[in-house]
Amino acid sequence: PSFGFLFDIDGVLVRGKTPIPAAKTAFRKLVNSQGQFLVPVVFVTNAGNCLRQKKADQLSHILGVPISQDQVMMSHSPLRMFKRYHEKCVLVSGQGPLLDIAQDLGFSQPITIETLREKYPLLDVVDHDRTPDVLVSLSVVLFGEPVRWETNLQLIIDVLLTSGYPGNPYHHENYPHIPVLACNMDLMWVAEAQSPRFGHGTFMVCLENIYKKITGKDLKYEALMGKPSELTYQYAEYLIRAQAAERQWKQPIQTLYAVGGSATLSQDDETGNSWENELASAAATHCRSVLVCTGVYNPHTEVPLDTKESITETVFHGHRDFRFDRGLVEPDHVVPDIDAAVDLIFRLENFVP
Repeated sequence: PSFGFLFDIDGVLVRGKTPIPAAKTAFRKLVNSQGQFLVPVVFVTNAGNCLRQKKADQLSHILGVPISQDQVMMSHSPLRMFKRYHEKCVLVSGQGPLLDIAQDLGFSQPITIETLREKYPLLDVVDHDRTPDVLVSLSVVLFGEPVRWETNLQLIIDVLLTSGYPGNPYHHENYPHIPVLACNMDLMWVAEAQSPRFGHGTFMVCLENIYKKITGKDLKYEALMGKPSELTYQYAEYLIRAQAAERQWKQPIQTLYAVGGSATLSQDDETGNSWENELASAAATHCRSVLVCTGVYNPHTEVPLDTKESITETVFHGHRDFRFDRGLVEPDHVVPDIDAAVDLIFRLENFVP
Protein backbone atom coordinates (compact mmCIF):
# COMPACT_ATOMS: atom_id res chain seq x y z
CA PRO A 1 0.00 0.00 0.00
CA SER A 2 1.12 3.55 -0.74
CA PHE A 3 -1.35 5.12 1.70
CA GLY A 4 -2.23 4.99 5.37
CA PHE A 5 -5.20 5.70 7.62
CA LEU A 6 -5.33 8.15 10.53
CA PHE A 7 -8.55 7.33 12.35
CA ASP A 8 -10.19 9.62 14.85
CA ILE A 9 -11.95 7.77 17.69
CA ASP A 10 -14.65 9.93 19.31
CA GLY A 11 -17.53 10.43 16.90
CA VAL A 12 -15.96 8.06 14.36
CA LEU A 13 -15.62 4.72 16.15
CA VAL A 14 -17.55 5.47 19.34
CA ARG A 15 -19.80 8.02 20.98
CA GLY A 16 -18.68 8.00 24.58
CA LYS A 17 -18.54 4.26 25.34
CA THR A 18 -21.10 3.26 22.70
CA PRO A 19 -19.60 1.79 19.50
CA ILE A 20 -20.80 3.22 16.18
CA PRO A 21 -22.22 0.23 14.24
CA ALA A 22 -20.32 0.99 11.00
CA ALA A 23 -16.94 0.68 12.76
CA LYS A 24 -16.85 -3.12 13.04
CA THR A 25 -17.95 -3.49 9.41
CA ALA A 26 -15.21 -1.12 8.28
CA PHE A 27 -12.45 -2.90 10.17
CA ARG A 28 -13.34 -6.30 8.79
CA LYS A 29 -12.26 -4.83 5.44
CA LEU A 30 -8.91 -3.63 6.82
CA VAL A 31 -7.48 -6.91 8.16
CA ASN A 32 -6.68 -10.31 6.65
CA SER A 33 -7.80 -13.68 7.99
CA GLN A 34 -4.91 -13.64 10.50
CA GLY A 35 -6.00 -10.28 11.89
CA GLN A 36 -3.07 -8.41 10.32
CA PHE A 37 -3.76 -4.97 8.89
CA LEU A 38 -3.64 -4.72 5.09
CA VAL A 39 -2.65 -1.04 5.27
CA PRO A 40 -0.90 0.98 8.00
CA VAL A 41 -3.39 2.37 10.51
CA VAL A 42 -2.91 4.81 13.39
CA PHE A 43 -5.66 5.84 15.77
CA VAL A 44 -5.30 9.54 16.56
CA THR A 45 -7.22 10.69 19.60
CA ASN A 46 -7.18 13.92 21.57
CA ALA A 47 -7.85 11.92 24.73
CA GLY A 48 -5.05 12.19 27.25
CA ASN A 49 -6.38 10.49 30.37
CA CYS A 50 -4.86 7.01 29.96
CA LEU A 51 -1.86 5.06 28.72
CA ARG A 52 -1.67 3.94 25.09
CA GLN A 53 -2.00 0.27 26.05
CA LYS A 54 -5.34 0.83 27.78
CA LYS A 55 -6.71 2.66 24.73
CA ALA A 56 -5.42 -0.14 22.46
CA ASP A 57 -7.19 -2.74 24.60
CA GLN A 58 -10.43 -0.73 24.46
CA LEU A 59 -10.20 -0.44 20.67
CA SER A 60 -9.47 -4.15 20.27
CA HIS A 61 -12.62 -4.94 22.24
CA ILE A 62 -14.78 -2.45 20.33
CA LEU A 63 -13.56 -3.34 16.83
CA GLY A 64 -13.00 -7.06 17.22
CA VAL A 65 -9.48 -6.85 15.73
CA PRO A 66 -6.12 -6.84 17.57
CA ILE A 67 -4.76 -3.32 18.06
CA SER A 68 -1.27 -2.69 19.45
CA GLN A 69 -0.26 0.33 21.49
CA ASP A 70 2.11 1.30 18.66
CA GLN A 71 -0.99 2.01 16.55
CA VAL A 72 -2.41 4.43 19.11
CA MET A 73 -1.51 8.09 19.29
CA MET A 74 -2.82 9.93 22.33
CA SER A 75 -2.78 13.73 22.42
CA HIS A 76 0.27 13.56 24.67
CA SER A 77 2.27 11.03 22.60
CA PRO A 78 4.53 13.67 20.92
CA LEU A 79 5.80 14.68 24.38
CA ARG A 80 8.19 11.73 24.01
CA MET A 81 10.20 14.01 21.71
CA PHE A 82 10.58 16.83 24.22
CA LYS A 83 13.53 15.21 25.91
CA ARG A 84 14.96 18.47 27.23
CA TYR A 85 12.07 18.58 29.75
CA HIS A 86 12.22 14.93 30.79
CA GLU A 87 14.76 15.44 33.59
CA LYS A 88 13.11 18.59 34.92
CA CYS A 89 10.38 18.88 37.51
CA VAL A 90 7.09 19.38 35.68
CA LEU A 91 3.64 20.17 37.01
CA VAL A 92 1.03 18.00 35.29
CA SER A 93 -2.69 18.77 35.01
CA GLY A 94 -5.51 16.54 33.79
CA GLN A 95 -7.30 13.32 34.68
CA GLY A 96 -6.40 9.64 34.94
CA PRO A 97 -3.11 8.12 36.12
CA LEU A 98 -1.14 11.30 35.48
CA LEU A 99 2.12 10.18 37.08
CA ASP A 100 2.09 6.88 35.17
CA ILE A 101 1.36 8.71 31.90
CA ALA A 102 4.10 11.29 32.51
CA GLN A 103 6.68 8.66 33.45
CA ASP A 104 5.75 6.52 30.44
CA LEU A 105 6.43 9.55 28.24
CA GLY A 106 9.87 9.98 29.78
CA PHE A 107 9.34 12.58 32.53
CA SER A 108 11.37 11.64 35.61
CA GLN A 109 10.08 14.26 38.07
CA PRO A 110 6.36 14.88 37.49
CA ILE A 111 4.23 16.36 40.24
CA THR A 112 0.45 16.64 40.24
CA ILE A 113 -1.84 19.50 41.19
CA GLU A 114 -2.94 17.36 44.16
CA THR A 115 0.66 17.12 45.42
CA LEU A 116 1.11 20.86 44.98
CA ARG A 117 -2.12 21.50 46.87
CA GLU A 118 -0.94 19.31 49.76
CA LYS A 119 2.41 21.08 49.95
CA TYR A 120 0.90 24.56 49.78
CA PRO A 121 -2.44 24.37 51.60
CA LEU A 122 -2.87 28.15 51.81
CA LEU A 123 -2.89 28.48 48.03
CA ASP A 124 -6.05 26.42 47.61
CA VAL A 125 -7.58 27.61 50.89
CA VAL A 126 -8.75 24.09 51.64
CA ASP A 127 -6.91 22.52 54.58
CA HIS A 128 -4.89 24.62 57.02
CA ASP A 129 -3.43 21.66 58.94
CA ARG A 130 -0.88 20.62 56.33
CA THR A 131 2.74 21.75 56.59
CA PRO A 132 4.03 23.67 53.57
CA ASP A 133 7.18 22.38 51.92
CA VAL A 134 9.46 23.83 49.25
CA LEU A 135 8.48 22.63 45.81
CA VAL A 136 9.63 24.04 42.51
CA SER A 137 8.13 23.43 39.09
CA LEU A 138 10.19 24.31 36.04
CA SER A 139 7.47 23.74 33.45
CA VAL A 140 3.76 22.96 33.17
CA VAL A 141 2.24 20.14 31.10
CA LEU A 142 -1.51 20.28 30.42
CA PHE A 143 -2.64 16.74 29.54
CA GLY A 144 -6.38 17.42 29.48
CA GLU A 145 -9.30 18.95 31.30
CA PRO A 146 -9.13 18.36 35.08
CA VAL A 147 -12.00 17.62 37.46
CA ARG A 148 -11.61 20.62 39.78
CA TRP A 149 -11.13 23.49 37.36
CA GLU A 150 -10.95 26.19 40.01
CA THR A 151 -8.10 24.46 41.87
CA ASN A 152 -6.12 23.73 38.71
CA LEU A 153 -6.59 27.25 37.34
CA GLN A 154 -5.54 28.81 40.65
CA LEU A 155 -2.42 26.71 41.17
CA ILE A 156 -1.24 26.84 37.56
CA ILE A 157 -1.53 30.65 37.67
CA ASP A 158 0.43 30.60 40.96
CA VAL A 159 3.22 28.58 39.34
CA LEU A 160 3.35 30.80 36.25
CA LEU A 161 3.42 34.06 38.19
CA THR A 162 6.12 32.92 40.62
CA SER A 163 8.46 31.35 38.03
CA GLY A 164 7.80 27.92 39.48
CA TYR A 165 8.00 28.84 43.17
CA PRO A 166 4.37 28.78 44.35
CA GLY A 167 3.88 30.41 47.71
CA ASN A 168 6.12 33.34 46.76
CA PRO A 169 4.63 36.72 45.84
CA TYR A 170 3.57 37.23 42.23
CA HIS A 171 6.14 38.85 39.95
CA HIS A 172 4.49 40.16 36.82
CA GLU A 173 7.85 41.16 35.35
CA ASN A 174 8.82 37.47 34.98
CA TYR A 175 7.88 37.24 31.32
CA PRO A 176 7.91 35.16 29.33
CA HIS A 177 6.86 32.72 32.03
CA ILE A 178 8.14 29.17 32.53
CA PRO A 179 7.36 26.79 29.64
CA VAL A 180 3.81 25.50 29.15
CA LEU A 181 3.16 22.45 26.96
CA ALA A 182 -0.47 21.68 26.15
CA CYS A 183 -2.18 18.63 24.67
CA ASN A 184 -5.64 18.58 23.08
CA MET A 185 -7.11 21.93 22.09
CA ASP A 186 -10.63 20.58 21.45
CA LEU A 187 -13.15 23.20 22.52
CA MET A 188 -15.91 20.57 22.47
CA TRP A 189 -16.18 16.81 22.07
CA VAL A 190 -19.02 14.34 21.59
CA ALA A 191 -20.16 11.64 24.00
CA GLU A 192 -23.58 10.04 24.49
CA ALA A 193 -25.23 13.42 25.10
CA GLN A 194 -27.10 14.95 22.17
CA SER A 195 -25.01 18.12 22.27
CA PRO A 196 -21.19 18.46 22.47
CA ARG A 197 -19.45 18.73 25.88
CA PHE A 198 -16.67 21.07 27.06
CA GLY A 199 -13.20 19.85 26.09
CA HIS A 200 -9.70 20.75 27.24
CA GLY A 201 -9.70 23.68 24.83
CA THR A 202 -12.37 25.31 26.98
CA PHE A 203 -10.16 24.91 30.06
CA MET A 204 -7.28 26.48 28.10
CA VAL A 205 -9.48 29.43 27.12
CA CYS A 206 -10.16 30.01 30.83
CA LEU A 207 -6.46 29.77 31.75
CA GLU A 208 -5.39 32.08 28.91
CA ASN A 209 -7.97 34.73 29.78
CA ILE A 210 -7.26 34.65 33.51
CA TYR A 211 -3.53 35.03 32.85
CA LYS A 212 -4.11 37.95 30.48
CA LYS A 213 -6.63 39.60 32.84
CA ILE A 214 -4.06 39.52 35.67
CA THR A 215 -0.89 40.38 33.73
CA GLY A 216 -2.09 42.16 30.59
CA LYS A 217 0.07 39.74 28.56
CA ASP A 218 -0.65 36.68 26.47
CA LEU A 219 -0.05 33.22 27.86
CA LYS A 220 2.65 31.58 25.73
CA TYR A 221 2.89 27.91 24.81
CA GLU A 222 6.18 26.14 24.24
CA ALA A 223 4.22 23.58 22.24
CA LEU A 224 0.63 22.75 21.32
CA MET A 225 -0.17 19.19 20.35
CA GLY A 226 -3.20 17.12 19.51
CA LYS A 227 -5.39 17.43 16.45
CA PRO A 228 -5.26 19.55 14.35
CA SER A 229 -1.67 20.62 15.09
CA GLU A 230 1.09 20.10 12.56
CA LEU A 231 3.17 18.33 15.21
CA THR A 232 0.48 15.69 15.76
CA TYR A 233 0.16 14.81 12.09
CA GLN A 234 3.93 14.65 11.61
CA TYR A 235 4.23 12.32 14.58
CA ALA A 236 1.33 10.23 13.29
CA GLU A 237 3.10 9.93 9.94
CA TYR A 238 6.22 8.79 11.77
CA LEU A 239 4.15 5.99 13.35
CA ILE A 240 2.67 5.07 9.95
CA ARG A 241 6.16 4.80 8.45
CA ALA A 242 7.31 2.66 11.37
CA GLN A 243 4.42 0.24 10.73
CA ALA A 244 5.24 0.00 7.04
CA ALA A 245 8.90 -0.67 7.86
CA GLU A 246 7.98 -3.37 10.38
CA ARG A 247 5.85 -5.15 7.78
CA GLN A 248 8.69 -4.66 5.25
CA TRP A 249 6.44 -2.80 2.83
CA LYS A 250 8.89 -1.21 0.40
CA GLN A 251 6.58 1.26 -1.34
CA PRO A 252 6.74 4.72 0.27
CA ILE A 253 3.59 6.02 1.93
CA GLN A 254 2.50 8.92 -0.26
CA THR A 255 -0.98 9.76 1.00
CA LEU A 256 -2.45 9.90 4.49
CA TYR A 257 -6.22 9.89 4.96
CA ALA A 258 -7.39 11.56 8.16
CA VAL A 259 -10.81 10.02 8.77
CA GLY A 260 -13.00 12.07 11.08
CA GLY A 261 -10.58 14.97 11.49
CA SER A 262 -9.78 18.05 9.47
CA ALA A 263 -6.41 18.53 7.85
CA THR A 264 -3.70 20.29 9.82
CA LEU A 265 -3.98 23.97 10.70
CA SER A 266 -0.96 26.27 10.43
CA GLN A 267 0.60 27.15 13.76
CA ASP A 268 1.67 30.70 14.54
CA ASP A 269 5.41 31.24 14.20
CA GLU A 270 5.69 32.41 17.81
CA THR A 271 4.94 28.93 19.12
CA GLY A 272 8.14 26.91 19.38
CA ASN A 273 8.97 24.43 16.63
CA SER A 274 11.97 22.90 18.37
CA TRP A 275 10.45 19.44 17.91
CA GLU A 276 11.08 19.48 14.16
CA ASN A 277 14.58 18.04 14.45
CA GLU A 278 13.24 15.09 16.44
CA LEU A 279 11.41 13.64 13.41
CA ALA A 280 12.65 12.62 10.02
CA SER A 281 11.35 14.95 7.34
CA ALA A 282 7.80 14.17 6.29
CA ALA A 283 7.63 11.75 3.37
CA ALA A 284 3.95 11.75 2.51
CA THR A 285 3.05 14.20 -0.23
CA HIS A 286 -0.68 14.45 0.57
CA CYS A 287 -2.89 14.46 3.63
CA ARG A 288 -6.57 14.20 2.76
CA SER A 289 -9.39 14.75 5.23
CA VAL A 290 -12.48 12.57 5.11
CA LEU A 291 -15.13 13.85 7.49
CA VAL A 292 -17.87 11.59 8.78
CA CYS A 293 -21.29 12.74 9.94
CA THR A 294 -21.39 10.68 13.16
CA GLY A 295 -19.49 13.18 15.32
CA VAL A 296 -19.26 16.94 15.93
CA TYR A 297 -19.06 17.78 12.22
CA ASN A 298 -22.21 19.20 10.69
CA PRO A 299 -22.22 19.13 6.88
CA HIS A 300 -24.99 21.74 6.74
CA THR A 301 -22.98 24.62 8.22
CA GLU A 302 -20.50 26.79 6.39
CA VAL A 303 -17.02 27.80 7.50
CA PRO A 304 -16.73 31.52 8.40
CA LEU A 305 -14.52 33.71 6.25
CA ASP A 306 -13.44 35.92 9.15
CA THR A 307 -12.85 34.13 12.46
CA LYS A 308 -13.01 37.37 14.44
CA GLU A 309 -16.51 37.96 13.20
CA SER A 310 -19.27 36.08 14.99
CA ILE A 311 -21.61 34.38 12.58
CA THR A 312 -25.05 33.26 13.66
CA GLU A 313 -24.79 29.63 12.57
CA THR A 314 -21.12 28.85 13.16
CA VAL A 315 -17.89 30.20 14.64
CA PHE A 316 -14.25 29.19 14.36
CA HIS A 317 -13.59 26.71 17.18
CA GLY A 318 -9.84 26.45 16.60
CA HIS A 319 -7.22 27.63 19.06
CA ARG A 320 -6.11 31.27 18.98
CA ASP A 321 -2.50 30.28 18.15
CA PHE A 322 -3.47 28.65 14.86
CA ARG A 323 -3.96 30.57 11.67
CA PHE A 324 -7.30 29.98 10.03
CA ASP A 325 -7.17 28.79 6.43
CA ARG A 326 -10.51 27.99 4.86
CA GLY A 327 -8.85 25.61 2.42
CA LEU A 328 -7.29 23.59 5.23
CA VAL A 329 -10.44 23.38 7.32
CA GLU A 330 -12.82 22.37 4.57
CA PRO A 331 -12.83 18.58 4.11
CA ASP A 332 -11.65 16.86 0.95
CA HIS A 333 -14.55 14.39 1.25
CA VAL A 334 -17.68 14.05 3.39
CA VAL A 335 -19.23 10.62 3.95
CA PRO A 336 -21.97 9.26 6.24
CA ASP A 337 -19.72 7.04 8.42
CA ILE A 338 -16.38 5.24 8.73
CA ASP A 339 -17.48 2.25 6.62
CA ALA A 340 -18.29 4.57 3.72
CA ALA A 341 -14.92 6.31 4.29
CA VAL A 342 -12.98 3.05 3.93
CA ASP A 343 -14.90 2.14 0.75
CA LEU A 344 -14.24 5.60 -0.72
CA ILE A 345 -10.50 5.50 0.02
CA PHE A 346 -10.11 2.01 -1.42
CA ARG A 347 -11.77 3.26 -4.62
CA LEU A 348 -9.61 6.39 -4.76
CA GLU A 349 -6.45 4.29 -4.34
CA ASN A 350 -7.61 1.47 -6.64
CA PHE A 351 -6.83 -0.82 -3.72
CA VAL A 352 -8.27 -4.33 -3.73
CA PRO A 353 -7.84 -6.13 -0.35
